[in-house]
Amino acid sequence: MRHTAYTAFSLSIFAFAPIAAQASLCDAKPSTLAPSRDLYCLSLVASPGIDSAKGQVELGHPVSPFTIAVTATGRTEYTPTIHVSGLPAPAQLGPYTRYVAWIAPPVMYPIVRLADVRNGATRLPIIDLDKFVVLVTAEGRDNAPEPHGRIVLRGESPSTRLQPPDLVRLAIGAVTPQGESARGATDMEHMHDPAPAQRDTLRWTQVPMLSNLTMLPGEMALRPNVAPYLPRVPAGDTPPPVARRQEVLRLADGDTVRLTAGLVTRIMNGHRLTMYGFNGQYPGPLIAVAQNATVIVDLENALDEPTSIHWHGIRLDSRFDGVPDMSQSAVPPGGHFVYRVHFPDAGIYWYHPHVREDTQQELGLYGNIMVRSPKPDYYSPVNSEEMLIVDDLLVGDDTTLVPFGREQPTHAFMGRFGNVFLVNGEPHWHGTANHGEVRRFFFTNVSNTRTMNLSFSGAKMKLVGSDGGNYEHEQWVRSVVIAPAERYVVDVLFDHSGEVALLNRVEGLDHLFGRFFSETDTLGVVHVTSAQAVPNLTSTFGRLRRDSAAVASIDPFRRYFEGPVDHSLLLTIETHDLPFVSRQLMLLDSTYFAPVEWVGTMPVMNWASTGSQVRWILRDLDTGKENMDIDWTFHRGDVMKLRIGNERKSMHAMQHPIHLHGQRFLVLSVNGVPTENHVWKDTVLIPAGSTVDLLVDLSNPGRWMLHCHIAEHLSSGMMMGFRVE
Repeated sequence: MRHTAYTAFSLSIFAFAPIAAQASLCDAKPSTLAPSRDLYCLSLVASPGIDSAKGQVELGHPVSPFTIAVTATGRTEYTPTIHVSGLPAPAQLGPYTRYVAWIAPPVMYPIVRLADVRNGATRLPIIDLDKFVVLVTAEGRDNAPEPHGRIVLRGESPSTRLQPPDLVRLAIGAVTPQGESARGATDMEHMHDPAPAQRDTLRWTQVPMLSNLTMLPGEMALRPNVAPYLPRVPAGDTPPPVARRQEVLRLADGDTVRLTAGLVTRIMNGHRLTMYGFNGQYPGPLIAVAQNATVIVDLENALDEPTSIHWHGIRLDSRFDGVPDMSQSAVPPGGHFVYRVHFPDAGIYWYHPHVREDTQQELGLYGNIMVRSPKPDYYSPVNSEEMLIVDDLLVGDDTTLVPFGREQPTHAFMGRFGNVFLVNGEPHWHGTANHGEVRRFFFTNVSNTRTMNLSFSGAKMKLVGSDGGNYEHEQWVRSVVIAPAERYVVDVLFDHSGEVALLNRVEGLDHLFGRFFSETDTLGVVHVTSAQAVPNLTSTFGRLRRDSAAVASIDPFRRYFEGPVDHSLLLTIETHDLPFVSRQLMLLDSTYFAPVEWVGTMPVMNWASTGSQVRWILRDLDTGKENMDIDWTFHRGDVMKLRIGNERKSMHAMQHPIHLHGQRFLVLSVNGVPTENHVWKDTVLIPAGSTVDLLVDLSNPGRWMLHCHIAEHLSSGMMMGFRVE
C-alpha cells in the first residue's frame, strides 16, 4: 500500500560546536573525483554596502552507517559548515553585538535560528530540508527567535534551482518537432520479429503513472525502440504450476542440491502471471549452511533462454562465480552446470542469474543464503529471526506485467522501478510477534533499481551487520537505507501491542514541477500480541555490543586507511539517438539531481530509454579506459584503495550500487568524512555527485567483475573486469 503527500517544512537540529578555521571543499581545487560543489556547496551573497563579507555553506555528510544520511521519513540530512570572511565588527553596522545564521524554506516561514557565527568556520546543526535559504544577520539581542537586525549574507540551496512549470512547458512544448517521431527515428516494434508465440499478441502498453505526477503529451507518446518480451507458455502446453513458498535447504559440508530455473505461475492480487522461479518456488530456496562448508549445486536450465547463477558476495573459486564469458559459458536451455560453492565467511548472501538480470532477476530468479558462524555468541540474543527479501514489481494498469525489452533492456536511464512491493515474494507480508519480543531481521534488496529506506513504525531498531559480517559495534538507527544487492541485519524490539508496519518512507522529486513529495509504502505488517515474550531480552537489547571478532578482522587493514589512492573510477553516462522530448527533458532535469533517486518520477521517458540509446560508464581516470576495456591486475594479498566518484555534470546523474565480485571491502569515507563504524561489504551505494573511498582486500585469486547493480545499468554496459593473480 502506498501513500503519497507533499511536504511543507521540517528541520532536525542536533548539538553543534564552533570549529577551528579550516579549508572548505567548496574552495578546494576542482577535481573530477571531488564531491560536487554544485550539489554540496551553497554560496552566500553579501548585502549592498557590506562588500567585504563573503561566505559559503558546505553541506557535509553526517557520520552514518550508510553512504547517504536520511531521516526515518526519507529527508536527506546534511551537516552544514558555514565559512565566513570579511565580517566587520557588528557594532560598525548599527546597534548589534553578534552575527546569527538562520535557515528557512523559500517562502521564508518559519525561520529557525541555527547558531552564532563569526569569521572562520562554524559547524551548524544537522538540517533536513529539501529547499532552503540561509541568512546571516547582525543582531543585538541574545537568543532572538527571529531575525530583527540587518541581513548581511544570504544564499539558496542547490535544490532551489529547480525550474517552475511554465518555463518547462515553454522549453519543451506539448508535442515533438514536426517530422520527428516521439518514439525515435524508426518504429522498432515493427522492425523486430518476436517469437511466434508473441507475434501479433504482445504489444507495448502504457506504463502506470504515479497519481500525483503530470507528464507532457510529447512524453506520453514515447515507446521503447525494441520489441516487447514476456515469458509465455507455448500453445497447447499446460500452464506451469503455481509457485510454492520458499523452502529451507539445510546443507552440510559436501552435500549436493539441484536448482532448476523454470517457469512458474504467480497469482498476484487475484491475477495469474507467468514468471520464473528456482525449483518452482518464489523466491528460490533459502540455502542454510555452516561457515567453511562446501556444497555442490547442479543448475538445470528449464527456461527457453541461457542463464547462470552468481553467488553474490561469496568469496568462492572464480570458476563458479556465474559470469558468462568471464568464469563460465552461459547455461543453454536444457543444459546443466555444476557449481562448487565454498562459504568462507559468516553472513547473509544471495544468488541470482548473471544473464539479462534486468529480466531474469525481476521475474523471480533469486534466493537467500544464510552462512552460520560456529561461534554461539556471533550475534546478540534474540527471541526469533526472520529473513526478508524486499523487491518491487512493475505491473501495468491491466494487472499484467509491463513487458521487458527483447533485444535490449528498457528503463535504461533510471532503472525499472516497480509499483507493487514484495516481501519474500508476497505483496502483503504479515508477521506475528509477542509483546516485548526482540526479532532479528535479515534484509536483502533484490529490486532492479529501487533504493529503500526501511523502518518499523514506532519500533526501536538496532543495526547489527551488513553484507559480509557484523559491524565493529552495534548502533541505533531510525531507518535502514538499503540499495539493490545490499544486505543488512537489524534487531527490532516490539514493545507495544498492535499493528506495526514495515515502511519504506522516501522523498520523490517531481522533475516537471520542481517540487519534492513524501511517499510512504507499506510493505507489510507485524501483529504484536499481548502475550509476553519469553525470555525477556529488553535489557540485553538496550546495550550496544562491541564485536571484538569484527574489530580483530579489520585491525590488520587500519594501517592502509590513510594511504594514497591506488585506483580511481568515474561513474558517468553517454546517450545516443534520444527522441527530442527526452533530450529536452533531460537537459532541464540536469539543473539539479538529488543524491538518491528514490522514486521513478519520469516513468514514460525512463521506460522508453533502451540499452541502444544509453551507455552507462565506469571510467578509469588513470588510463581513460572504460567498462570492459579496463584491465586491472593485482596479486593475492594486495590491499587496494579505490576512489569512486559519481559525476554530477552528466545527462542524468543518479546513485549507483557498485558490487565487487569475489572480494570484500571497507567503506573508508564519504565525501571526505571518515567512517566511524566499519563492516565488511561487497556492495556500496554511491550517491549522485559524491565520492566514496573503499579499501579492498584482494585475497581471492581469479578473474572477477565490478559493476553497477541497477540491472538496467549493468545491461547497458556499466561493468568492468579485474584479475587477482
